[in-house]
Amino acid sequence: MNILSTKDVTKRYAAHTALNRVSIEVPEQSIFGLLGPNGAGKTSLIRIINMITAPDEGEVFLNGERLRSSHQEIVGYLPEERGLYKKMQVGEQAVYLAQLKGVSKKEAVKRLKEWFDRFEIGGWWNRKVEELSKGMQQKIQFVVTVIHEPRLLIFDEPFSGFDPINTNIIKEEILRLRQEGATIIFSTHNMESVEELCDNITLINKSNNILSGKVRDIRGAYKSNTWEISLHGLKEDLSTLISKDYSIKEQKQDHDLLRAVIKLNGHNNPNPLIQSLMPHAEIHSLHEIMPTMNDIFISCVNNDTALRMDAPKNL
Repeated sequence: MNILSTKDVTKRYAAHTALNRVSIEVPEQSIFGLLGPNGAGKTSLIRIINMITAPDEGEVFLNGERLRSSHQEIVGYLPEERGLYKKMQVGEQAVYLAQLKGVSKKEAVKRLKEWFDRFEIGGWWNRKVEELSKGMQQKIQFVVTVIHEPRLLIFDEPFSGFDPINTNIIKEEILRLRQEGATIIFSTHNMESVEELCDNITLINKSNNILSGKVRDIRGAYKSNTWEISLHGLKEDLSTLISKDYSIKEQKQDHDLLRAVIKLNGHNNPNPLIQSLMPHAEIHSLHEIMPTMNDIFISCVNNDTALRMDAPKNL
């Protein structure tokens, strides 16, 4: 079941079309990556979902209903451009922002203390925001975004400014929130995070949705049937042992161990390759090389190939 969907959403600013009939479907209790290069239209779509702006054409549905202002009670939004009142005390400001989202002062204090303890920032409660590092401030904004326990969370570049340790902390919290029932949309340029966290993605380029689907299905659709094999004790030249149906892309000798990257041209499995090599060497390992989301992102955006390749637009 989809918690959010957009249908043919179009947004124009004067002569510029920011979104061109963009449709997406976000499954409930999933982590959904909204991807694209700078200026592709991601932020315009996020602003429409948050009702900051309205689409010129198309519709947005939340919980199966046409989007309306009351739905914002179940949405939490962390924008890329952060903003806290520098002169206010951290705790005072966090409580104030929680109250704006409908949380009572007593409950806000309780929830915030729990979050501050979890992030080990309880000692900053009475300090002014301007005394905090950028990473500390972003932790506060993350907490304020989730404090009203929204069902749909939208994070725009949530890892920006964090060191690797704090990035992992935020990743763990995102996974925990999903486990507890939340749906997360996050926009990022970090493709490693997409592979690690996302169930589904949509890739927007030049205002158009050029690729949507489950991450595992997309990577599978773009694979090139290329394998890495490790062979021990091979005495012959590898190229003399395999047929012309295979292409050796790379090989590296490390003492008695040969590692080779081989493309299987016209074959669906490596069994014939294994059979041809077994009499000549001990096979230590064999695994298929899958394209990374970074590879797919660059290929689709630079070459605009997603609509022309074998991989369907929606998987």
